[in-house]
Amino acid sequence: MGGAGGGGLGSVGGGSLLDIYAMAWEHLRPGSSPVDWCEGNYLISSNIAEFVNTFSNFLFILLPPVLMMLFKEYGRFVTPGIHVIWLLLIVVGLSSMYFHATLSLIGQLLDELAILWVFMAAFSLFYPKRYYPKFVKNDRKTFSWLMLLSAIAATALSWWKPVVNAFVLMFMGVPTMLMLYRELQRVSDQRVYRLGIRCTTVWAVAVFCWINDRMFCEAWSSINFPYLHGFWHIFIFIAAYTVLVLFAYFYVESELPQRQPLLKYWPKNEFEFGIPFISIRNPDTKDWLDYCRLYCVRQEQDYKHGLNKISGD
Repeated sequence: MGGAGGGGLGSVGGGSLLDIYAMAWEHLRPGSSPVDWCEGNYLISSNIAEFVNTFSNFLFILLPPVLMMLFKEYGRFVTPGIHVIWLLLIVVGLSSMYFHATLSLIGQLLDELAILWVFMAAFSLFYPKRYYPKFVKNDRKTFSWLMLLSAIAATALSWWKPVVNAFVLMFMGVPTMLMLYRELQRVSDQRVYRLGIRCTTVWAVAVFCWINDRMFCEAWSSINFPYLHGFWHIFIFIAAYTVLVLFAYFYVESELPQRQPLLKYWPKNEFEFGIPFISIRNPDTKDWLDYCRLYCVRQEQDYKHGLNKISGD
């Protein structure tokens, strides 16, 4: 995942159709992105610009299928939209790999836009209603439409001015962590609280890696370690999927408390450094109520049967 910069596809102007095609191919050309990270280009492979930065996205590819499996119950009883987010994380990983392998402007835009759509999808599903703007009137459907329109507008704008992407992503990233802090003040489950602290710590380490790779490349290169952006990929994935797990928990606890969310870890629940996921202790309230009604009816029938037996005796 990279940063924004440079002129966009909208800078073509009013040339002929042939000129537009030529410009489009120019943006596909390796090295057409104005962004170049600290890692040296084509040092390990003659076909891959930034080898470490490319393959350090492996968690974005490998872990989402595991998360889909772990959140199968959540997708069934809370919202299937959670699986869309896991799929989008795979898109982020593939886009980032393409960008760092080619350093093309198209790759940069795909990378940044994939991140943008993850944000928008997550906000649509899990953004706490207590923070909604007043005109939304606590309606998640309206808020989701607002997020969709915002994503489309930001996508169109980014193709015209890619430099906008950095500001948009920062505008969403920092408030997300502040919102996490506020939500953690409300939570009573200490397991959830500890996960939130670990998530914030990993996020801070990820930001440290990004800033140092971008701003202090010469210093890190002098000690032969120009690979902090690769570590950014690893740490930011851990922070990103963890914050998604946390807000998935907050959503159920706030809007569907009857589902009784429970934070668990895979493969061993007692090991808190495993993969966190949300289990639903009361999957289907309707089935549970039907069971209670049936139980009460049977108890009443047994009681009447007992009275009749006593009367008959």
